[in-house]
Amino acid sequence: MTEGSQGTSSSTPHIPPKPALTPDELHKKQAKEARAKEREDKRAAKDARFDERRALRHSSDPGVFHGHHVIGAAQLKEAFPEEDDDRDNPVRFRHRLLHGITLTVLGAMIVTAVVLAIMVSRGDLDLFPAAATTPKPTPQCPAETFNYPPNAEIHLNVYNGTHREGLAGGVAEQLKQRGYLVDIVDNKSTSFYGSAVVVSGPTGQAAAFNLQRNIPGSDYVQDSRTDGTVDVYLTSGFSDLAAPDLVDQTPGTLSCPRLSAAPTSTSSGSETVASAPAP
Repeated sequence: MTEGSQGTSSSTPHIPPKPALTPDELHKKQAKEARAKEREDKRAAKDARFDERRALRHSSDPGVFHGHHVIGAAQLKEAFPEEDDDRDNPVRFRHRLLHGITLTVLGAMIVTAVVLAIMVSRGDLDLFPAAATTPKPTPQCPAETFNYPPNAEIHLNVYNGTHREGLAGGVAEQLKQRGYLVDIVDNKSTSFYGSAVVVSGPTGQAAAFNLQRNIPGSDYVQDSRTDGTVDVYLTSGFSDLAAPDLVDQTPGTLSCPRLSAAPTSTSSGSETVASAPAP
């Protein structure tokens, strides 16, 4: 018995008990189990949603199409109820009536504007008719008889209205030698032709008469200046001054055979003279 029992006990292996888990190991084990359970719950929810969509996709319900809910006429009518008739709402009726009238007036204005534009472009309508104007009186040559004033009392300006270089300077020098007071010598174009143009205001007409006697064939033109100065424009037909001993100093009138601009013009100058008529 003793031997037999000793042999039996020696044949069974001895398993030592597992050591108890430390608090840190126990916490890690519980966290691992919690994560495993969370993954199982997510997988189960995903499978449930998949099964639900598949069931809706194969559903025979007419209110469901490929898993989407179909809204019917009744639901639309419930979501968007019909508005009351305008006749039952006087405020809305007045607003719509006012809008209609405004649109009608705007449309009529647009049509009118288009018609007027067409008529103006065709010349059937003149929006700005020319006002009746009184014709300007034709300039007349002064008929007064003038005495020949002394050369030393006359202030004048000499302008070259031709392409001949130095013409105004040469004539101005000759006039100075005759006693005239020459203030300005320059280039200016003029639309007149002939020998020269003598320009002054009413005060300088006697001085202009003097200069016309020294410049044969010159024309007189009156402007609006108030002083007694005289402008002499030498034009394309100018040749020379009258000889000093041949100047007629007897009383006479101004010579202005051409009171309107001639069709020819010169451009040898730094500026253009414009008067009525412009020299």
